[in-house]
Parts: sequence; C-alpha cells; structure tokens
Amino acid sequence: MASVIQIGNKKIQPAELPQLLAGHKILHVLQREVIIDEAIATIELTPEEKATTIEQFFQHHKLTTTEAITAAQQQLCITPQQLEAIATRELRVEKFKQATWGNKLEQYFLQCKSQLDKVVYSLLRSDNFEIAQELFFRIQDGDSTFADCAKEYSLGQEAQTGGLIGPVPISQAHPAIAQKLGTSKPGQVLPPMKLENWYVIVRLEKLIPAQLDDAMKATLLNHLFEQWLAEQIQQTPISLVNDNPAIPSSTPALVMS
Repeated sequence: MASVIQIGNKKIQPAELPQLLAGHKILHVLQREVIIDEAIATIELTPEEKATTIEQFFQHHKLTTTEAITAAQQQLCITPQQLEAIATRELRVEKFKQATWGNKLEQYFLQCKSQLDKVVYSLLRSDNFEIAQELFFRIQDGDSTFADCAKEYSLGQEAQTGGLIGPVPISQAHPAIAQKLGTSKPGQVLPPMKLENWYVIVRLEKLIPAQLDDAMKATLLNHLFEQWLAEQIQQTPISLVNDNPAIPSSTPALVMS
C-alpha cells in the first residue's frame, strides 16, 4: 500500500500530490531540486569531507544529541540517510560547480571583466538643460563643488549624498552612463547628457578593477551554475502522466515548462 501524507487531520492521497504541488506553485521548486540531485548524483565526498560536513551541519542546526537528531528526522519525515544527504548536499553542489566550471573561470572572468569592475562616481540630474549646463560650467571651472551643486540642485536621491554613488559594479549604472564612465578619467566632469526626462552630469571619482580572488570566483561559479540550471529547467518540462495505463486517469493532463 502506498504511503499517505497526513497533515493534522487531513490525509493526502498520492494521486492528489501532483495537483496539490502545482496549485501551491511548488512543482517548479521540485523541478529545480530534482535537476540538481541528478547533477550531483555522481559527486563523491571523501570520508573526512563527509564526516566534517555532517558535524558542521549538526552543530549549525543544534542537532547535538541523539534525541535532537531523531526529533529532526521525525519532523522532516526523513530517514538518517536522507538527513545525511541534506547535510552534505551543499558541499556536493559546490564540488559539482568546481568540476564543471572551475577550469573555465579565468577565461570567463576576462570575457566579462569590464562589467565586473566597480566605480565610484558623482551624478547630478536636472530636468532643465540651461540649469544643467550652468552647473556643469560652475563645477568644471571650480566655482562650485560637485557635492554642493548636487545637494542643492539634483532632483534624484543622490542629492542626499552630494551626488556620490558607489562603489558599485559599473554594470549597475544606466548603460549610457556606464559607457561614459568606462572611457573617462578620474576627476573628469562630463557635459550634460540627455537621459529620458533628465539632463545628467557625471564625474568618475574612482575605478576599482575587478580581481579574480576567492570571492569573485565564488560569484562567477554561482552565476554559471544558475545560468546552466535555468537552461536545464527550460529543457526539462514538467508533465503529469498516468504511470499505470491499466488504470484510467480521471485527472486532466498537466504540462508545465
């Protein structure tokens, strides 16, 4: 006899699960996790890695006694083997990332470095070209500071910081501003440019080149993994099928992509 899920007084039959998961928008979550499980199925941990990871997981979740571990298994409705799999899953995912993309990080970093560089820049925006032009000349000639002009005249939130923005990835700036910053020298005040309903004055304060350090490697690995996962999800549709042709299905077909 198939197992039945009971939540309080409600019993959920196996045949109800697909529609229940779909109705609560959990099918796509399950789809993602199944794809990950299949990807890491062949990832092996050394006995030392496994023991250390499980111990750290138990410590983090305060599962320091046999009673606490048993209670957690009962609450999650899982076996000891499943709890160990949960405890080591994050490490197995990281090892999968390293095995798949670890030797491609330097090349990928070089390809997208220009978008990973960070900048500190000053920005002032006005809805009046004459005002923007006047402020540009005052800042350029040294009659007023960029910060003072931004505080008094800028119509965006940057007025609160004297126009100063960053450090932020250059890719976060408006594409037109990012393009200008990428070709500017620190301290160079750029003439007003029209962006949508604004006239914007920009000055590059500092360029912070991206470096392929451990934090950047982790960021790039996560990006490549999520990119790959999104492709796998697109290529792996969810469908509800009758697994036993001898039994007519009374549930309409469910296909999700």
